[in-house]
Order: sequence, then C-alpha cells, then structure tokens
Amino acid sequence: MNLPIDRKIKSNIIKFSRVKEGDPMQTVQTLKFIRKEVPPYASGTMGTTTGSVFRISSDWSRADYWGMIKSRIGAFRMNYAVSPGLYAVGEPTKDSDIFVSANYKLSFDILRRELKGFNAWVLVLDTKSINVWCAAGKGTFSTDELISRMSATKLGTVVGHRSIIVPQLGAVGVNAAEVQKRTGFRVFFGPVRAKDIPSYIQAGYTKTKEMSTIRFTMRDRIILTPMEINPAMKKFPWFAVGVLFLFGLQPSGILFKKAWSGGMPFLALGLTAVLAGAFLTPVLLPFVPSRSFAVKGWIIGLLAMSTAMPLFGPSIRGEILLLVASWLFFPAMSSYIALQFTGSTTFTGMSGVKKELKIGIPLYLSLAGISLALLVIYKIKAWSML
Repeated sequence: MNLPIDRKIKSNIIKFSRVKEGDPMQTVQTLKFIRKEVPPYASGTMGTTTGSVFRISSDWSRADYWGMIKSRIGAFRMNYAVSPGLYAVGEPTKDSDIFVSANYKLSFDILRRELKGFNAWVLVLDTKSINVWCAAGKGTFSTDELISRMSATKLGTVVGHRSIIVPQLGAVGVNAAEVQKRTGFRVFFGPVRAKDIPSYIQAGYTKTKEMSTIRFTMRDRIILTPMEINPAMKKFPWFAVGVLFLFGLQPSGILFKKAWSGGMPFLALGLTAVLAGAFLTPVLLPFVPSRSFAVKGWIIGLLAMSTAMPLFGPSIRGEILLLVASWLFFPAMSSYIALQFTGSTTFTGMSGVKKELKIGIPLYLSLAGISLALLVIYKIKAWSML
C-alpha cells in the first residue's frame, strides 16, 4: 500500500539527514531514528561544504543544569559526553572563529554558553569524557587527536582561514608547531576561563594577564570536593562492616552490643578521616605545608584526629593497642584520600603524582596492616587468650 509523504515530515528529513526519497514507509521509519539521534542541545542543522552539522544552542536547559550537578557529585561524569565533531554556534561562515573543546559535556556546555551572540565553529575532540585540563595531562586532549579531528571534519574545507583557538588549559597536550606543520593551521591559545572569551575576541584576540592566570580559589576547590567525598563514602560501608564484625566477634559468636559499643568510636574516627582528606585538605590546600598531597592530608588528618579523639575516643584512650592503631591508621586514611585530589589541581605534575603514589601506596598498606594486627592482638587479649 502506498502512503502519501507528509510535507512536514519530508522537510524534516531533508533538514536533518538528507535522506533520499524512496519507499514512504521506510522514509518515516528513518525519520524516527534520526529524531532520536538529534542531541537536545541542538537547535537544528546547517549545511557546510562537506555536509550538515548540528547548530547548537547557547542557552542551557533544565537538563543541562541537572547534568552539571550530577557530574559534580559522582561518577556520572564519566558518561557525560557529547559526540566528537564539528558544531555551529549562530550562523558561522568560512571566516568565523574555530574554538576547540573536550567532549566532556560540561566543558562543551560552558563553551557554548559563553559564545552566545557570536557566530563560531566548535570542534569537539574525543577526550573520553574528560575535561580539557585533565585530558591534556592524560594525553587524550592531544596534538594527534586535534589533527585527526580536523582531518575527519575536513576543517580546511569548511573555513577559509588557517587559525584555530585552543583552551590555554589544553596547552600541555597540544604542540602548536606540530599542528601548524601538519595541517597549516596556526594554533592560538585562548583564555584560561571560557567566560573571558567575549572579552578576548573584543580585544582583538589578545589576552590580558588576568585572562592568562590560572586561579584555583577556595570556591573552585569546594566545588570539586563532592567528587572526592562521594567515592570515599561509597567505600565506607565496607569499612564499617569490617569494624563492626571485628568488635562484635566473640568466642560465643557475634554480639551486636559489643559490635556497636566497640566499633562506634572507630566509625566516627573513620568519618573524621574522610572529612579531613576529602574536604578539609582541598579547602585548606594552599595553607598546609608541603607540596606533597600525601603529607598535606596526613597533617590535616593528625589535626582532625586531635580534635575528634576527645569526643569519640574515651574508650580507645584507655587501651594502648587501640590508641596506637587509631593514630597510625586514620591519619594515613586521610592522607590517602587527599592524594586522590592531585588530578584536580595545578600544584602537582604527572611525575609528582607518580612519585607520591610510588612512595605512598606501600606505606599506606604497611600502616593498615600494622593497625589490623594491633586490633587482632587486642581482641585476642580481650578473650583472655594471651
């Protein structure tokens, strides 16, 4: 049975995919598939000399704001990505600027929001859902990826000029001379923050000292702390189960009262260590001595323990084995959690991180082992077996 093609449907097909006319039923089915693939941040498409690209909106939707919140507090960010490729903002022409972004959606969203009112191209690299700064350090925001994406999108055909603007925070991963040698495009490193892009353009693509300065304020650090607290708290139940089991274990079986009375101080100190390593250390980062994150976390852990022990540890202070185990384990726990924050800062390079891990991991394991041994000895003595 032949069905007439709805004119509106046919128009949408041409607009989004240039689907060839054929069997009307097949056309409608194809349209449904295409509509599903159109990203919510796209306001339509526009044609280029090499095909059509999505025109993206500079306005954020409620979903964009909710996505930002989720990406700040959990592992959702590892799947918060846009498809790599070329996008259009406004009505760009062959003479319009090209801005490069990571495919981490929050990086992409911030850039498109700051380009409101401009006509520009946005080239999105495949950074495996990692932001520009971290991706540059990990090698996914790189010279090869930039050149590969320029080639895949036939950028040299889309625009008539030979310049491209890369975020300054991606400079560590991009060799400008190599890009120009292999593509003919000259790389300009834009401002540190996307919010300065309008001023940067209006100033004739000249950066002020303020635009070039990397600032990592307390507010910036606090914003990142949920990403440290969340994974630590996901592991905390395993720690709690181990503590309650150890203190509740008796020759006659597991006693809930013993588990709670003996384990409660350790659970409180454990939460204190999480707070010290995942929140207090990042917030106080510039004020704590040492460049080592492990040492910073250990210092804050000791201070937090000094504050928490009088509140939660009366029963611990009367037992030398428990006391020593606590002072060995919990500052080390704080140190380990603080060490995870290195990838979010400007203070430690990749070599520094590797060095800290090489020294820190064996030390953490040793302290954890010694603490566990002391707890086992305490239990054996409590059972009058020693």
